[in-house]
Amino acid sequence: MKRLLLVVVLLAVAAGGTLYWRRAHERPADAHRLVLHGNIDLREVRLAFRLVERVREVRVEEGDRVRPGELLARLDDEAERARVAEAEARLEAARQRLARLEAGSRPEEIARGRAELAEARAQARAAQDTLHRLRRLRAKKLVSPEDVENARALAAAAAARVRAAQAALRLLEEGPRKEDIAAARAEVAAREAALRLARKQLAETRLLAPVAGIVRRRLLEPGDMASPQVPALTLARVNPVWARVYVPEPLLGRVVPGLRAEIVTDSAPDHPYPGWVGYVSPTAEFTPKNVETPELRTRLVYETRVFACNPDGGLRLGMPVTVRLRLDRPPARQTPACGDD
Repeated sequence: MKRLLLVVVLLAVAAGGTLYWRRAHERPADAHRLVLHGNIDLREVRLAFRLVERVREVRVEEGDRVRPGELLARLDDEAERARVAEAEARLEAARQRLARLEAGSRPEEIARGRAELAEARAQARAAQDTLHRLRRLRAKKLVSPEDVENARALAAAAAARVRAAQAALRLLEEGPRKEDIAAARAEVAAREAALRLARKQLAETRLLAPVAGIVRRRLLEPGDMASPQVPALTLARVNPVWARVYVPEPLLGRVVPGLRAEIVTDSAPDHPYPGWVGYVSPTAEFTPKNVETPELRTRLVYETRVFACNPDGGLRLGMPVTVRLRLDRPPARQTPACGDD
């Protein structure tokens, strides 16, 4: 019985000492200062690959600090590199076809077309001369009618070859049609888009940090199969963080975004973090049970987020803190910019 009484007395002394210590480290309240209690909260980023492929490497461990753009993990990229090489080759072939069309016919091709036209004309003249000669002989009945008909057919064929050679030379001299050049240019544009897509797919094999933060969870390991539905890492944004507190309705009109504040932790009461009010909920709610002010438990309050820069990482997720709002100072026009850790 005495031992139980002694334990009760020690617990009472400890509770009283804790209460005294908290009150000793809190500044006295006045009409220009509001003291609230809450917990630190922060944002988490669930990082996943956009491709379905096997994980080759994970470069970070849980608890590592990372900077924006830092390589965190990568997939097996052999297939994506092959697709990029294929797209580059197809693009080069399309560019060469376009260059050939835009350059038009070469002088040697035009010269060959003119020579073919001259040859066709010579053959046509010879065929026509043969036809005239056979007609004269036919008038003297020295050749058969079939010989004259054959000569007439050969002359007509030679004349057709002349017309074909003339058309071919005209096409060589005029060059490719504008429609063919436009189609070749469209093909080049399509091949360029395909190459950009292939390169983007190759870049998707590398998982980069979008913001500065701390790796909270490492969910995939080398050899695992990654997919967009399976996060590989969880990244916690530690700068800025915010304290989630609740403002009573009578003081709501004095708590506005931009209002200056201080955040104090139990582990470092002499090291307050400068902060500012960043968000005030537009709807009321009943006081949560974890708020430590008993006189406010049955009243309506408004959730408020007090942001603060966290350069040393001293403000951690879930940490209980004390928030002091300076009601006597005007709100800041611009909120501070926290640098990347």
